[in-house]
Amino acid sequence: MGRMTASSGRRVLLAAPRGYCAGVDRAVIAVEKALEQYGAPVYVRHEIVHNKYVVQTLEKKGAIFVEQTEEVPPGNIVMFSAHGVAPVVHDEAERGSLATIDATCPLVTKVHKEAVRFAGEDYDILLIGHEGHEEVIGTSGEAPDHIQLVDGPGDVAKVEVRDPSKVVWLSQTTLSVDETMETVDALKDKFPQLISPPSDDICYATQNRQLAVKQMGAEAELVIVVGSRNSSNSKRLVEVAKLAGSRQAYLVDFAHEIDETWLDGVSTVGVTSGASVPEVLVEEVLEWLAGRGYADVELVKAAEESITFSLPKELRRDLRAEAAALVAQRGGSGADLAGADATGA
Repeated sequence: MGRMTASSGRRVLLAAPRGYCAGVDRAVIAVEKALEQYGAPVYVRHEIVHNKYVVQTLEKKGAIFVEQTEEVPPGNIVMFSAHGVAPVVHDEAERGSLATIDATCPLVTKVHKEAVRFAGEDYDILLIGHEGHEEVIGTSGEAPDHIQLVDGPGDVAKVEVRDPSKVVWLSQTTLSVDETMETVDALKDKFPQLISPPSDDICYATQNRQLAVKQMGAEAELVIVVGSRNSSNSKRLVEVAKLAGSRQAYLVDFAHEIDETWLDGVSTVGVTSGASVPEVLVEEVLEWLAGRGYADVELVKAAEESITFSLPKELRRDLRAEAAALVAQRGGSGADLAGADATGA
């Protein structure tokens, strides 16, 4: 993996790639562009991405994060997060006289389309993912009568399907590759005719970041993953580091959360970050480590990433005017949303 000669007994292995993936970059820029183009406030349903620093930064610029669509006053703009939403959420926005910007990651959208397609062909869909995660809720909402969640290998025993010859698996995009395939293997043992999606659901960025951590895990006694605790892909990196052989692995939002006792007896520290983490937070961790003698940094490069996604098409329209028109069409009120059932999101 290409080494520089360390000048001291302490070093840092820095993962590459790390941090922002194309979907996160697109979503964060979309919020910034919307605020610039339309002015504050721009409402965002759920955190645009799972990172505390990013959310706090966007809030300071005028973004307002809400948990339910009904919290957004009629005549405003609401953006859907990178994790995606169920069709019922689009319906809620329409009933509430809201203009919408869909910042769903295109790779998540791909899984949504797969769910719709297989449901249309009357397959039972086994969605591998974590219960309660926004992405899982959104994907399940595309075909609730056909999808059942499988939250790891331990869930396989309780899975029942109508026709074992018509069953397919899909997955949340931010899972551990190894754990997902363990679940798939268990499902195939139970349903030998289980078919796989036409392409890998776990996103390229998740896989690449896990691969870099696997490469460093055997050498780094300590791995620090920069990321928030509600970030699925960040938590998976901690798990992957431990499985790869690291003695310790911890998740931190900021450098000041690092416990100096973690460094006791440690000569090599691995550093990486989840797919929703800006590089400034990694730089702060590297500075913190350098101040404690870990100034030699070596890159562990697992893959090249050049994928980019275009911004949501809605940013090319006058959404403020659209929102005002929606209010006018509904007689100046979105009150009917308040009594609507918003439990499907």
